[in-house]
Amino acid sequence: MRYLPLSELIISASGARGVIGESLTPERVVRLAAAFGNFIGSGRIVVGYDSRTSGPMMMHSVYAGLLATGCDILDVGMCPTPTILFMSRVEQADGSIVITASHNPAEWNGLEFAAQAGRLLNGQDLKSFLDIYHNQKLRLCSWNKQGKIKKLNQAISHHINAILEAQWVDLEQTHSRQLSVVIDAGNGVGSRISPVLLRALGCKVSEVFCHSDGSFPRPSEPYPEALSKLCQTVQSVGADLGLAHDGDADRLVIVDELGHAISSEYTFALVADFLLGKTDQPAFIVATISTSRLIEDVAHRHKAELFRVPVGVSFVVEKMKQLSKDNPEALVLGGEGTGGVILPNWQHTTDGIAAISVIVQMLAESDDSIQSRVRNLPEYKMHKIKLKIDRQATADELVRRAAVIFSQLSNSILDLTDGIRCVWPDRWVGIRKSGTEPVVRIFSEANSSGTAKELALQTQQSLQEVIMQIEQEQMKDQ
Repeated sequence: MRYLPLSELIISASGARGVIGESLTPERVVRLAAAFGNFIGSGRIVVGYDSRTSGPMMMHSVYAGLLATGCDILDVGMCPTPTILFMSRVEQADGSIVITASHNPAEWNGLEFAAQAGRLLNGQDLKSFLDIYHNQKLRLCSWNKQGKIKKLNQAISHHINAILEAQWVDLEQTHSRQLSVVIDAGNGVGSRISPVLLRALGCKVSEVFCHSDGSFPRPSEPYPEALSKLCQTVQSVGADLGLAHDGDADRLVIVDELGHAISSEYTFALVADFLLGKTDQPAFIVATISTSRLIEDVAHRHKAELFRVPVGVSFVVEKMKQLSKDNPEALVLGGEGTGGVILPNWQHTTDGIAAISVIVQMLAESDDSIQSRVRNLPEYKMHKIKLKIDRQATADELVRRAAVIFSQLSNSILDLTDGIRCVWPDRWVGIRKSGTEPVVRIFSEANSSGTAKELALQTQQSLQEVIMQIEQEQMKDQ
């Protein structure tokens, strides 16, 4: 099997991503799948894909690589990422491959890898897997030891039924409340599950962009500015709330009853505030370094201990697992400011579908509105900027030099856990290379939108000056 370098792909804890027909080709996918088969050791692998039009091509390429290494495939078909990993846990599979680029644009796709029972690969796992890929000779099986394919056609039903039986759901209450909900799946794979779940919870459901054809009529990432159609529909039908997913439904963003899109930072905060308010157990929260200060206030309100980790679901999960092992009686929650929530004793990934059930239960149980729940939390303003940088080496050097610059600032605390996080008493700014797109992200947060925006723009200007220096040096070296 011919060796192909991965320098054109984005490789991170989220797996491998690239543009179809350019950096991400069938040949690369076959080799990645074969390397994963070698990494797992010819076990049972759950495989599924999201609604992108390149999904079937990717699926067959993954088939080829896995079968050639003797792996048996459990094929769940077109399913959300949380559903695929849920089925890996149900089946106690040896691994799983999710074919998705999550919130990236439609021309992108990728592979997300998980080990036994849906556990996302940690840093050491990823290194071992990539070492196998870069080995010139992969181990392939003879003609009589090829893997087999088994179809699992009820994955979505299994996932829905498990959510309906979750400890935080009271179906009598949700059916009694009969919430009016508008769901916008962005024509992603969440179209296949979330409207069904909402109806099973007793909600009156209106659908926006719920055709899983991969056309993506709005950006796959459900940031507030992308949700105008959802906001208009909430207003026109007089709904109690609106909900939006990204392409693979591992994220959830909320629109209030007035048709106002709420920052994705509130999803994790609202879920944590509700669940922690229902327990007297010791509690821990795990959040990424780029997650809003909101989660600090929620932790303080409920006397929960907060831990911050690098950006990436796998880092959150690993810390949650450690805390659960050391504190078996504690409630452990995890999440990110992107709208991703990892529920306690549920599964090893963010689950935007299960998060829907928590939000519905929260409103059914309290008779509150989304707006009143949001008002019950402190208000911060965030500003986010993406700097497009095609060369990953340039992005790495930019972050390295920026760390030197920020280390010289006074009256601030510098956190280099993942990129740069510079914290003042009333504001903070973060800089990190994305693991999913060819960009460097700037995050800022303050008590006012003006202060947050100014801090982000000042940071952007400083980084652009550093980029010019790096590019000039690169030109001299050519």
